[in-house]
Amino acid sequence: MNDRILQKYTGRNGEPIIDAGGAEESETTSDLGAFGWLRGVRDRAIMLELRKKNGNVLAIGYGWLERVEFDPSDGITLHLVGQKIRIKGRNLNGDARPQVRLFQGITQHKVAWIQEADGPTVLQAGKSATVIEQIEW
Repeated sequence: MNDRILQKYTGRNGEPIIDAGGAEESETTSDLGAFGWLRGVRDRAIMLELRKKNGNVLAIGYGWLERVEFDPSDGITLHLVGQKIRIKGRNLNGDARPQVRLFQGITQHKVAWIQEADGPTVLQAGKSATVIEQIEW
């Protein structure tokens, strides 16, 4: 067995750790630039963090999502109880990696955060890259 995995679940003296859920975000989440993807097969996010380029952050509970729409010309719309959030950008339903798509990840609660891109990032991103140009709430 891999020592790192063994250390995660045991203490210094080989005693079991009661709370093994303290893994850092970087260990469980892949940073794909525009969004964070939970790597574990069974991992599901409780909340979706929406990060604007000006530093404002809004976290919404996945449990409050009524429906999610994707319109290629309009982006992704999150319908919550009494609120709409619109995510605009490009390649929002394209593969960021094989079998990893932003829209699909939202519907499966696999996306932990979404980040608006700043001007230089938008210009430098490749044609097939997922880019979040604007998040409106």
